[in-house]
Amino acid sequence: MQAHSPFYILGLVFHDQSRDLTSHLDKIHDALLARGLPADHAIHTGPLIRREQEYRWLDMSARRSVFRLIADFVRACPISQQTWVFNKSELSDDDHLVTALSRELGALIRSNYDYFTGWDRIVIYYDNGQKQLTTIVNSVFNAYLPAAEIRRVSPADYSLFQVADMCCTLALLRAKIENTGLSRSEEDFFSTRTQSARRALKSGYFKVIDRKRFIP
Repeated sequence: MQAHSPFYILGLVFHDQSRDLTSHLDKIHDALLARGLPADHAIHTGPLIRREQEYRWLDMSARRSVFRLIADFVRACPISQQTWVFNKSELSDDDHLVTALSRELGALIRSNYDYFTGWDRIVIYYDNGQKQLTTIVNSVFNAYLPAAEIRRVSPADYSLFQVADMCCTLALLRAKIENTGLSRSEEDFFSTRTQSARRALKSGYFKVIDRKRFIP
């Protein structure tokens, strides 16, 4: 647990693979090329907002355009999402965080058990980015859905990881508005001539993920 990051976000994206995403993927790939980025570029919303990493050469207008691009992708895609926000101040150490994460994930599966077991096949994609979360994903899903197949993939090779990234970023921004306040870079990025960053997020982007909330 890192003191400089007061929240921990867990996000899941659900997709019925019988519903083709090709047209949506083609659209976002073409739009990335039009913005001077590689067609297979994986959008990372945190660095995009803060003008870090590969986005340090992009001005505000260009970065906002890329953010709207992934938001439109999320809005149009036949997917749903579930995010949880954990306040680290309410958890004394890493063990309590792991327990909280496992409890919430297990509760989601139990409360929707008939839905999950109704599928012939369940594939879980994860990038093994964090050891603790890797352990939780494997142990919880194996306990409740032992037939589920867990695959390790790269976020750059699987576009729905970008959806999860954006959903987690927006969940974090909502938590910051309600608890600690937005950072200067976040205020600058989302504010407009007519709206504060808080109002712009609430009236626009938060509605995107709320409409995609996982409801079987």
